[in-house]
Amino acid sequence: MSDNVVHMKLDGSSKSHSRTDIITRDVESVIDEPIARGGTNLGMSPTETLVSSLIGCTNVITHRIMEKMGFKIDSLNIKSKTMFNRDGVGLIQEVEVPFPEINLDIDISTDASENDLIEVQKQLAMYCPIAKVIRNSGTKINENWTKIN
Repeated sequence: MSDNVVHMKLDGSSKSHSRTDIITRDVESVIDEPIARGGTNLGMSPTETLVSSLIGCTNVITHRIMEKMGFKIDSLNIKSKTMFNRDGVGLIQEVEVPFPEINLDIDISTDASENDLIEVQKQLAMYCPIAKVIRNSGTKINENWTKIN
């Protein structure tokens, strides 16, 4: 096993049937459901949190790859549209792949060429741990990259 394996510690405390307060390091976060689903809307839902982790990881790893390749990012914006089969959370039936497809629209302003961005995309698929977990669960992630000026 690699020397780079670390143990992350997060603690969750149930505040209601829909709200969980999470603590890690010196950071606190709230995971909650919208009011329409009986929550207090104080944070993202668990499913929204999953997709937001993918967006955050895409941002971090893209910046690391671009820096290593010697390129500058002037702006990076990521929008997602996710297909979500709610049969499982509705206790209707088990769903093997609750998120069949996630589409990411990635707009980037950079000094890298279109060909360089193809290499960035390849490395992003190799190194983003959140995307790896999601893809390995059976979800298709489509990345639509647009270079903007």
